[in-house]
Amino acid sequence: MQNFKNIHIGELIQIKLREEEISMERIVNFMKHTEPQVKEMFQQENLSTDILLKWCKLLEYDFFRVYSQHLILYSPPRSIGLNNDNKEKKKSVLPEFKKNVYTREIIDFIVELIIDHKKTQQKVVEEYRIPRTTLYKWLKKYPNNEQTQL
Repeated sequence: MQNFKNIHIGELIQIKLREEEISMERIVNFMKHTEPQVKEMFQQENLSTDILLKWCKLLEYDFFRVYSQHLILYSPPRSIGLNNDNKEKKKSVLPEFKKNVYTREIIDFIVELIIDHKKTQQKVVEEYRIPRTTLYKWLKKYPNNEQTQL
């Protein structure tokens, strides 16, 4: 199971490279970097977005999704403080994402936490802000939930 809390993107890229069995020659040609520079990327916990985008294209894998999953699981809830009460919501020119998209990995991670008794259903709802009804549907729908009682 992927640890979405502590992300080491270089290690994840290296894992995916091993799975895909892509030659270093192809990587060097595609990335337009030397072999030592590419190997240095595997040691880096963070990479610039343009380099990460190249890795996504080469490996046909969305590494940005790892960060999105981190946000879904670990970002604090948006505060509705006293300062926001009297202000109208400002329109942004950036796209607004209204709905969290839970991947199968996230669902499996959450269901596994409950099945393994690492967290209670209530704790999951509180910590990850997953709606209670959504959580119940996951526990009912996905096959790993045989031991879980609603």
